[in-house]
Amino acid sequence: MLKPLEGSWSMVLGASSGIGRAIALGLAREGVHIAGVHFDTASRTEEIEAVVDEIRSLGVEAHFFNANAAARATRADIVPRLAELTGSGGGIRILVHSLAFGTLVPFTPREGWDKQVSSRQLEMTLDVMANSLVYWTQDLLAAGLLRSGAKVFAMTSAGTSQALPSYGAVSAAKSALESHVRQLACELAVSGIAVNALRAGTTVTPALRRIPEHAGYIERAAENNPHGRLTRPDDVAEAVALLSRTDSSWLTGNTIGVDGAELHAAAGAWG
Repeated sequence: MLKPLEGSWSMVLGASSGIGRAIALGLAREGVHIAGVHFDTASRTEEIEAVVDEIRSLGVEAHFFNANAAARATRADIVPRLAELTGSGGGIRILVHSLAFGTLVPFTPREGWDKQVSSRQLEMTLDVMANSLVYWTQDLLAAGLLRSGAKVFAMTSAGTSQALPSYGAVSAAKSALESHVRQLACELAVSGIAVNALRAGTTVTPALRRIPEHAGYIERAAENNPHGRLTRPDDVAEAVALLSRTDSSWLTGNTIGVDGAELHAAAGAWG
């Protein structure tokens, strides 16, 4: 039986680990070919090759590019290659922005940190985690690779409305990302392209573990979630597949919680 997404192409920015990896594998199970961008050192080569092999074992194509997804040169190199891969009839059905690279330094001096955040760190975080969504969308659209029925998803977090000592720059970037999503949704509505942010619940990923305060944050989140567990990367992957199965662009411009009601239950006690 033909699956609704079978034979289509997805572009996953941040495909090598965490939520991006889970989405790539989840879409591959739906018959979606995967083009992934990641930025990793040689020490992870075997691990990433294993991910590519796992995707291909599901009967779809997988092409991973180890490059800085926020760099103009990367887009200039990869977008024409995507046009060749997808051919004249397909384009990119699903674009996933799951880039989790930003500074984790407080805005002002405090005990435990040697330096306060610099303008370069702030600008880099905003560019990688927010502005790059706009640039990839622009370039894919200009190349004719985003067409009616396409879906664009950007991974955000509850950090847009919560404060942690080291999370200020990332929080600002995620807030900008959600704003970019709303703007792109309005501008691309006429083209039949849906753009949404997905706010995953607390998910134990390499990016989360880099946050200095992560241990206490994880503990509180587990206590708050009425499901009695944290969000898993596969929960988010299932949501992406579900929301991508329709050609409709009417569900657009939203920040959609994929968190098991964690955020809504944060003030209560569950168990």
